[in-house]
Amino acid sequence: MKTSKPQLLRATLTVAALCAAGVYAWTHWHTGGPGPGFASGNGRIEATEIDVATKLPGRIDAILVEEGQDVKRGQLLARMQVQSLEAQRDEARARLAQAQTAVASAQAQVGMRDSGRQATLALVAQREAELDAATRRLQRSRTLSKEGASSEQELDDDSARVRSVQAGVQATRAQVAAHEAAVAAARSQVVGAQAAQQAAEATLARVQSEIDDSQLQAPRDGRVQYRIAQAGEVLGGGGKVLNLVDLSDVSMSFFLPEQSTGQLAMGSEVRIVLDAAPQYVIPAEVSFVASTAQFTPKTVETASERQKLMFRIKARLPRELLLKHLKLVKTGLPGVAWVKLDPKAEWPAELAVKVPQ
Repeated sequence: MKTSKPQLLRATLTVAALCAAGVYAWTHWHTGGPGPGFASGNGRIEATEIDVATKLPGRIDAILVEEGQDVKRGQLLARMQVQSLEAQRDEARARLAQAQTAVASAQAQVGMRDSGRQATLALVAQREAELDAATRRLQRSRTLSKEGASSEQELDDDSARVRSVQAGVQATRAQVAAHEAAVAAARSQVVGAQAAQQAAEATLARVQSEIDDSQLQAPRDGRVQYRIAQAGEVLGGGGKVLNLVDLSDVSMSFFLPEQSTGQLAMGSEVRIVLDAAPQYVIPAEVSFVASTAQFTPKTVETASERQKLMFRIKARLPRELLLKHLKLVKTGLPGVAWVKLDPKAEWPAELAVKVPQ
């Protein structure tokens, strides 16, 4: 079938008009967006990254996860060799047992010294009773001696007996003081033994904590992004073993000029369109606004130059949405973030929320 020149010309003009309209629409949308109440910036999807590192220097015994594997908080990811720590733990346990024995022995000494003190106190009471009896006898002897009913010899014997009993009372009281000093010394030994026991317990707890820290666990739910080290490698303190990424904590950072930033508030609505999935419009909200410009021109003397001041904005995606589509979440994807500056403005149909089902 043969096409006439006028028909061909009309078709060509129609295609050209459609292309021109498309270019105009794309340019108008890309530069102006849905209206003055909105602003946009380019950015990339970012997620919180966590480095799983060893607290103490040592050799990696085993790595139990692979790259791309999803892990749960508290899950064992890797083990460090702990033979030397286990030896230190056994030594600490032995020292603790010695300290506990020393405490028991010191407490037994206190009991024994206190028993001796109690026995001496009883002896003091006995000596005091004997002194009282001897004193009364001496008083009677003096009375009888004055009346001539008793001899001087009996009076002298009773006086000597009183002095002897008094000496015995003083001696037993001195023994009581000695026992009390021994009890105090034994109690101080108990305190020292208990302090040694506490030190041994603290040493054991420290070594056990280091053994526990050598079992590297996931600090939060996430996905293994990189295996930085391999089993058998020797790492220093703080040596990185794995890199995790928390795909439930995702945001996009982008930049806006100061005029737009000045109208922006925390919690403002954001719509994200990714280059890899332009059919979806992902909801988010502003979670961070920089308080100072992130980059500036060399001079800011003119109004036009001041408009070049750019501020970093971060938009956080809803955690519930991320958890629902966790397998689809990927970091580093570029896209455009649209921000609503005017709370009263309505989102256009092109930026209505559209997420995977």
